[in-house]
Amino acid sequence: MREAERAEVVVVGNIGIDTCVYLYGDDIDWSVEGNFTENIDCVGQAGGYASRSYAALGRRTAFLGTVGDDPAGRVIREALAAEGIDARGVFVDPQGTARSANLIYPGGRRKNFYDGKGHMTFAPDLAVCREVMAGAQLVHVNIPNWGRRVLPIAREVGALIAVDLQDVVNAADEYRRDFVEAADYLFCSGVNHPDPEPLARALLGAGRARALVIGMGAAGCALATREGGVRRFQVAALELPVVDTNGAGDALAVGFLVSHVLEGRPMEEAVQRGQVAARVACAQRVPKRMISQEELEIRCGTMHGVDEGSRGE
Repeated sequence: MREAERAEVVVVGNIGIDTCVYLYGDDIDWSVEGNFTENIDCVGQAGGYASRSYAALGRRTAFLGTVGDDPAGRVIREALAAEGIDARGVFVDPQGTARSANLIYPGGRRKNFYDGKGHMTFAPDLAVCREVMAGAQLVHVNIPNWGRRVLPIAREVGALIAVDLQDVVNAADEYRRDFVEAADYLFCSGVNHPDPEPLARALLGAGRARALVIGMGAAGCALATREGGVRRFQVAALELPVVDTNGAGDALAVGFLVSHVLEGRPMEEAVQRGQVAARVACAQRVPKRMISQEELEIRCGTMHGVDEGSRGE
């Protein structure tokens, strides 16, 4: 493959079909057998949202992941091809295509029910992984169990490694240890950690990461670095509704990484740009349109009142 055609970014992660279940009321009526909802299928999960977000921002993107040899897998392959994402590293999972059922409340709150099929036992073709990653500047990993096997390859080819740990419950979680130790940049959800500072200290202390970005939902996000402590940022001040938070954390991570790693912007500016991308994601029901570079520039230029918050000790 010619150098100009090689991916700048390789996303390693789970992709699947999400069934998003939108409630009409404020909650489920458990006293009856049936509830009326709006149910929409889409290509989703962290690997799906992240790879599509990079492509929408105009970056040459490849994806390493699995789908089944089934109708859902074919839908995903077609979606990746339509967005120009290199799918040479999309392998066949004998257990089928991963699925999620996402219950979404008014206001965007959600509960996810995830079926990852064979991601705990799948063994990727490492030669193919090496070929796809060759020449990449950045490898963005969304912690499928088999993903730990490609971390040494990412290091070998000279790529920076970004890892999204998802919703961390315990910073010392053994499942996530390999990923934490390998990462140059870390991301996670702070849904289980109202105070992000102990989590930030633990995660940065356990590995080599230069920075950690913690998504905090309506409270914005936090940026932690080794030198600068923890800095908090309010939600991007855009007049948009919040209807569905699926993909918001992925948009935050991609917006930050494109801005800081690929474009060389300061981390604080990259956080704000990631926050804008996340805010746009929250304003849409599925199937979501990932923010483009043009829209990101426009929205960043018209955003008002961004408060960078406070620095933690």
